[in-house]
Amino acid sequence: MKKSILLALVLIVAFGLRSFAQSEEKGWIKLSEKTVSYMAETDKVNMLGKKQNISTIKLKCIRGTVKLKKLRVKMSDGTEKEFSPKGTGVFTNGMSSFAFKLPGNDTKLKELEIDYDSAGNIIFTKRAKVEIWAKLRE
Repeated sequence: MKKSILLALVLIVAFGLRSFAQSEEKGWIKLSEKTVSYMAETDKVNMLGKKQNISTIKLKCIRGTVKLKKLRVKMSDGTEKEFSPKGTGVFTNGMSSFAFKLPGNDTKLKELEIDYDSAGNIIFTKRAKVEIWAKLRE
């Protein structure tokens, strides 16, 4: 009985977060899309040719399950900041990470590094895919 109640609560939260993630796309721009391997990896996002005057960043899983470990940013003034995910850092298809506010008011994003891995079984599930979304400074 307790297991079924717990399962029902988990499903309600999962679908609630998924609809929340889909409703907040307004005002966000997609910077990049990455495929996540089944082992821990670090991806760098090249900011050349992309809008760099960014205030906030988030990741959105569009396939599979991703475990976000850390997100590091380097700004144009030399400021560096490392973010750790809130909660477990695991999100599945359609879900987004929490938004990370970048340091500085007039600085531009110079470099972005993401530490993550894909959860699941290499035989039965496809590799995860994530999109990196950003909100421009106003």
